[in-house]
Amino acid sequence: MSTQNHKALFDALWNDYLAITPDAEAIHKEFKALGDDTIINDHIALRTFNEGSINLENIGKHLEQFGYYAAGEYHFEEKKLYAKHFQHESDEDAPKIFVSELLLEEFSAELQMFCRGLIAEANWNIRKDGLTLPSRPWGKITREAYERLLEESEYAAWLAAFGLRANHFTVSVNKLRDMKNIETVNQFLKDKGFELNTSGGEIKGNEDVCLKQSATMANIVDWEFNGGKHPIRSCFYEFAERFAMDNGDLYQGFVAASADKIFESTNAA
Repeated sequence: MSTQNHKALFDALWNDYLAITPDAEAIHKEFKALGDDTIINDHIALRTFNEGSINLENIGKHLEQFGYYAAGEYHFEEKKLYAKHFQHESDEDAPKIFVSELLLEEFSAELQMFCRGLIAEANWNIRKDGLTLPSRPWGKITREAYERLLEESEYAAWLAAFGLRANHFTVSVNKLRDMKNIETVNQFLKDKGFELNTSGGEIKGNEDVCLKQSATMANIVDWEFNGGKHPIRSCFYEFAERFAMDNGDLYQGFVAASADKIFESTNAA
């Protein structure tokens, strides 16, 4: 499909993300106050379950309609996740898309039963209306269900509450005009009062693996549950600095050990 279509997809994901991630707009304003309007998105990330019409395979097929192909795969044994990243076939400037799925069979019978209820609802709605991004193809969960899921998997709780939406966008540090490295970016953010994810250190990765990443902690928003609003962490903003591989090309993939820590940006406060 045309470039216009994948740009429209990202516009929809971005506007949805901004609505529950006030830090993102605030950070944009801080960068622009410096005169730096070269804020380019390196990648986004989506979370899903590994079953039904919303599993990684089916989301991958959906992304193919926008010119994306699978370019790498990743395993997260501790968090019980599997992931792939997707790149655009012709637009080198198009953001990458990192899609992870929860391996339901590795969790308790209670968690599996609850999440399969959401998946059944999603299957019905997608058969009727088709898959769209962003969306939450099931109804609001209760706060009590969220808390029970949280005891076993923060990822499952977040996904059940928020659905299929970008849980982060990512500033390409390489494309910034004035701040030349991620260390400078992190210091700038801290000076402005933003909270960084320190799991595994403020900077995840290094030049040896050709990728350094950092992230804010997700905003806390009043989220609408079945039964009323409750404050929980929503989405966060990431920063990525890529380095050249031996062949001289910038590394375009991801590092599982670093991504494992980035996931924790949505950990409950």
